[in-house]
Amino acid sequence: MIFFATAAKGTEGAVRDELREHRFRGVRATRGGVAFEGPLGEGYRACLLLRTPVRVLLELSRFEARSGEALYSGVRAIEWEHAVSTRTTIAVRATCRSSALTHSQFIALKTKDAIVDRLRDRFGARPNVDATDPDMAVFLHLVKDEATVYADLGGRPLHLRGYRKDAGPAPLKETLAACLVALSGWDERADFLDPMCGSGTIAIEAAARAARLAPGLSAPPFG
Repeated sequence: MIFFATAAKGTEGAVRDELREHRFRGVRATRGGVAFEGPLGEGYRACLLLRTPVRVLLELSRFEARSGEALYSGVRAIEWEHAVSTRTTIAVRATCRSSALTHSQFIALKTKDAIVDRLRDRFGARPNVDATDPDMAVFLHLVKDEATVYADLGGRPLHLRGYRKDAGPAPLKETLAACLVALSGWDERADFLDPMCGSGTIAIEAAARAARLAPGLSAPPFG
């Protein structure tokens, strides 16, 4: 299977290096994240161990989509019934670049329609949409008229570690803090000092990294 660990802009190198550190295979950095390969368990291992990615996505399909009809047909061809039931809530998010289809909301709506129409044909009922806390989050990236459909394996952004109950007025996401620690070159043995420490996110991520604490262990259940 092919996975994609999404990254904040400029942090792809940190995500790539962390994937290699944990011996994931087929690691390839690209714009917006890092691809890697393996059986399904490797995707869940990434959700459990990795500190730097924003999300871990599983690639479901890739096809050409120069029109709304082609997009709908390509998404509908995916066997959604193996992963989604009529009791499952879904949400669809879309991005597009350098393509004939230029409206991300239209792309997301077409994708959602294709999913629910296929499930209605199979089960006689359709799943509900929950934009804030879905059981399955679906992402569609359309670049140069090529659509890639992903499922979010974590089910939520990976910066939600579980140790912070409240955020300050200008919170720094834990995943970005982990990237800053990685990019700083800190060797985990020297003293660590954050002279502009606010809520302590960078220091906490540095300590957790040095202690080899898997962030997914303390986080809410993923998947």
